[in-house]
Amino acid sequence: MELDKGADQPSPIEFRLDPASGVPTYLQLVQQVEQALRMGWLAEGDRLPRVREVVAGLAINPNTVLKAYRELEHRGLAAGRRGQGTFVRGLPAGVVPLRERAALRRGLLDWMRSARAAGLDEGGMVAVFEDALRDLREGRDGVVA
Repeated sequence: MELDKGADQPSPIEFRLDPASGVPTYLQLVQQVEQALRMGWLAEGDRLPRVREVVAGLAINPNTVLKAYRELEHRGLAAGRRGQGTFVRGLPAGVVPLRERAALRRGLLDWMRSARAAGLDEGGMVAVFEDALRDLREGRDGVVA
């Protein structure tokens, strides 16, 4: 007999809201699940918090949580099981294994230390990163003459 992972255990994710973000509440929940999956904090088979737990913890309407969970289902990231809860069933595109992600993070931290030593503050680093990301997305080499 195979037991469902997390069926009777608490969820490994706890939602938080930022009312000043301008992002609808249900999308904040969706984004937090996607981020947790990308970072390896959630895995396939993990149970998301039950609707009533989220409602009690965040003081929001149950329909908001249901809308978030429906969106996660639509994206192929979660599936509801009647009477058991909602479980992670897939990963977003672009998720890399932990070892590779750790190596990439170390490289990024090295770059950030170099940027700080060159005099960039956090805003400057973000600007350079976003500019480079835009170049990558648009297929440019990013070399400034």
